[in-house]
Amino acid sequence: MDARHSACLLAGLVFLLHGFAAWAAVEVSMEDRVEVLKGETAQITCMFTSDDGIGALTIRWFYVSKTGEKHNIYYQDATTQMVERSTSFTDRIMVNVTMATGEVVLTITDVQLKDQLEFICLIKSLTDGVSEGRTKLLVFERPDSPTIEGVQTGIYVSEATPSKIGSCEVKNGFPKPNITWYRNNAPIQGDSDEVKIMPSTTMESSGLFSVRSELSLKVMKEDKDAQFYCKVTYLVPGGTRMTETNRINITVYYPSTAVNVWVESPKGKIKEGDSIMFHCYGNGNTPSSVYTIKHGEKEYTLESNTLILENVTRLQNGYYECISIDMETFDELSGNTTVFVNYLEPAVVLPTNIEIAQGEELTATCNALSSLQTHTAWFKNGREVSVGHTLIVKDVTFDTAGAYTCVVTVPEIKGMEEMKTLRVTVKGAPQIMKPEHTDLEESVANTVELTCHVRGFPSPQIIWTTNDGKILETTSQNEMEDGVHSMVSVEVTSDLTAFCNASNEYGADALAFNIKAIVYTTAAATTTSTSTNRTSTLSSTTVVRITAAATTTSTSTLSSSTVQAATAIPPKKIRKESNGVIIAVIIICILLLAILGSVLYFLYKKGKICGRSGKQDLTKEKSSKDNIVVEMKSDNTEDAVLLGVNGEKLLRSPQ
Repeated sequence: MDARHSACLLAGLVFLLHGFAAWAAVEVSMEDRVEVLKGETAQITCMFTSDDGIGALTIRWFYVSKTGEKHNIYYQDATTQMVERSTSFTDRIMVNVTMATGEVVLTITDVQLKDQLEFICLIKSLTDGVSEGRTKLLVFERPDSPTIEGVQTGIYVSEATPSKIGSCEVKNGFPKPNITWYRNNAPIQGDSDEVKIMPSTTMESSGLFSVRSELSLKVMKEDKDAQFYCKVTYLVPGGTRMTETNRINITVYYPSTAVNVWVESPKGKIKEGDSIMFHCYGNGNTPSSVYTIKHGEKEYTLESNTLILENVTRLQNGYYECISIDMETFDELSGNTTVFVNYLEPAVVLPTNIEIAQGEELTATCNALSSLQTHTAWFKNGREVSVGHTLIVKDVTFDTAGAYTCVVTVPEIKGMEEMKTLRVTVKGAPQIMKPEHTDLEESVANTVELTCHVRGFPSPQIIWTTNDGKILETTSQNEMEDGVHSMVSVEVTSDLTAFCNASNEYGADALAFNIKAIVYTTAAATTTSTSTNRTSTLSSTTVVRITAAATTTSTSTLSSSTVQAATAIPPKKIRKESNGVIIAVIIICILLLAILGSVLYFLYKKGKICGRSGKQDLTKEKSSKDNIVVEMKSDNTEDAVLLGVNGEKLLRSPQ
């Protein structure tokens, strides 16, 4: 019994020891995978539990090669921390241990594609045993932007096998990207008689993948407007990304079922002289189609589906047929349109030229045949004078004469018009247009130009004469539309009347120009005042009309005590209405001055004035210029100076 009891106790002890050992073993846990982009830094965490301290633990890191072999890259115990030499990780790894949290972190910098391996974390305890965990490191690289290239040639819908549409390519991705074709936002499924998709993959020297996909299909007419493109999907840490190419279109050739022809320009109604542009198109698309347009017996070949007829006339009215011929199948289709060219014939004015007598009634008509409604108006000198086909002017005068323009327009078509001119000549006796001034004044020896404007038909003959019957030579004479213009130059020597005489078979007319000749003369007098010892000068200007020649000489003596200084009066032109009065006043003044001078001289000789006795002689001299002579005398000298009106000095002999 004791033996049996001892055996039971031993078995219980063994069981307790075994349970304690199992409870105290080292435990390691790791993630299944760690994902990282190429060139970045990866961290692989190894979580462990152990009752021993760091000094009782041995930590080792391994990687598993492609062949399945384990390679040590790191070792650590209580006294040693060592990175394995001569591996691809030697200079790129670092290990951190945190006992508080039970973490061992392996850090790998500048991760490369070859680093996509399985890594083992092994932890050994002196008392708790050994445990390990495994993590796969996955490396990713974003690919370049994808490209797409479509075929440049057209594709026939009649092709029996699928035709190449285009190709897509994406380069330098890891892991391998995937390409999917789309048509109008719908994915295209391959591997059928209608659709063929041929992918290909290339591994570059860098280890990255480039993928190419080529699409071929049997096209339909509807594909002419379809948009084709590719979507590329690729993996990145934590998910999937997608990018698209540009959209492309393809040229689809398909036969026409109808042909349309129309006038592209001008829009609206067509008139003679326009250029007509025809367009002719089938509803298909075939490069082998040839288009022609027929009009009657004429046939035109189109260039770029376009025909231009220039400077069309009404003869090109009618039916135009466009014919399309497919040179591969020789199928023929046609379409047609009708063209009408509107016309406006040249205007006809009757009569074309009219000669009509004054006082009569003028009647003229203007007509132009047209395919559309017309509007007629008459213009003279740019101003509208009448509306309608008939021009009527009653009681014509010379003002009626001239050019009348008949303008016929088509209101419905801009720029469609015809014009014709009617010339009207009014017959009658000459009629001189009286100028504003016919009474003229001009200085002697100057030249006056006289102009005479005469209306009348037939053109009048113009003769210039003077009041003494002399015929003047015409300077210039021109026939204008509004009459005859004649000019003469007259030299003024005296008063003159010139006549413009005009005549034709219907009568005559005359106009007088009265020319007054004027001349300027100047008289001056100088006196000496004995009381103030000052010298004063008198001057005056007289306008004399040359009608007769006369010479008068007079001599007068003025007392210095009675002569006052005078203010010079500038020459002044005398109007013809007061010429006689002014001349009379001047003559009276001269006579009064002469009488006054004689009286003063008589008294002076008798000694009745100036406190003098005895007589003073005054030498008289004659002048042929109607001069007034005045004696100039001073208290300081016995010499006397006689001054003429024109400033001439006359010395008299001493007394």
